[in-house]
Amino acid sequence: MKYRSDLDRRNFIKLATAAGALSLVKGITGLHDAAGRTVSPPYSSGTDLKFKPVKVSADRVIKTVVGLRPYRSSGFIIKTEKSGDKLLVHNYGHGGGGVSLSWGTARIAVENVLKSDIKNIAVAGCGIIGLSTALLLQSKGYNVKIYTREFPADTTSFVAGALWGPVGVYEEKKTSPEFLQQFYRASGVSQRIFKDFEGDKYGVSRIKNYSLGKPFNFPGGKDLYSGFREYPDGVFLFGFNNVQEVDNLLIDMPVYMKALLEDFYSQGGKTETRNFNSLKDFTLLPEQIIMNCTGLGAGKLLNDKELIPVKGQLSILMPQPEIDYSYMAVSEGKFLYMLPRKDGIILGGTSEKGNCSLEPDEKETERILRGHAEIAASLKG
Repeated sequence: MKYRSDLDRRNFIKLATAAGALSLVKGITGLHDAAGRTVSPPYSSGTDLKFKPVKVSADRVIKTVVGLRPYRSSGFIIKTEKSGDKLLVHNYGHGGGGVSLSWGTARIAVENVLKSDIKNIAVAGCGIIGLSTALLLQSKGYNVKIYTREFPADTTSFVAGALWGPVGVYEEKKTSPEFLQQFYRASGVSQRIFKDFEGDKYGVSRIKNYSLGKPFNFPGGKDLYSGFREYPDGVFLFGFNNVQEVDNLLIDMPVYMKALLEDFYSQGGKTETRNFNSLKDFTLLPEQIIMNCTGLGAGKLLNDKELIPVKGQLSILMPQPEIDYSYMAVSEGKFLYMLPRKDGIILGGTSEKGNCSLEPDEKETERILRGHAEIAASLKG
């Protein structure tokens, strides 16, 4: 995980000026629908809905963050194997759905050890999958120790945008019926548990989410999304025709991860800094059962050549407490999304398979700001 602080804001201002920053500040017309067609003003809402616009400009960027998602085209892995006298339970490769699937895949993984009389269990990794697994094990009466190279604030999970929805998890043509059954089960279990965490302590809240110009595909199953509403042809919202609305959950990851770690410690959990370079390193742990939640690192450990990084990049703007909605859209043929948090407005996004760079891409920063500025401009008229 890497970020640029507000000390670099002047560089962003210079960058945006070179790209035409005035158009970002004043607003850009010519939005695009899912087919790439231009949607032009006037923007006729045909509804009494009112949305405050996000203030999108380069000088409002606090920082840009980059994370690497662990992706497998055939889907995530949950399996067990023996290594000497150790039982290894692998749970990795969740792509863009790691946060959304965390409780569900953790529960499936934990089910593999419930019949054991062994009470001391190791968890390798302290991202969202590792923490969720550790807490579930504690709830079943196990003593848990987390071994990790990176603690939550340095993980990809910490910088995730985290609107609930298991997206970017697999390529449909490469999955098996058995995997899909597991995926839908994990989605349902996970969402039900997330609802129990609603509130300020964990940073989980309900929000209205809008899919702009592109049909919402209900990742994880349509029954997991309430409040579905479709706005008819000719009604323009955010400058788009064909808008769909659903109720959703927004997870403020810095708040959420901190709260989970505090829960883990309060229930007697322990942590130790440890780097794993091969499966042999697992056998050196004193625990006989090891839950492998090492994310992208599992590729090297298990020689899983299907596991690849997917680079995600976000720009974070100064906070706007009045923004109480989120949206997803397509602009310039690429995906965009906006999520409001107390610490800032999250603007995404990118999804670059095979790119392992943690350096922010300035051209992507320009594109993200430009696309969101277009949407904001439609709300000012």
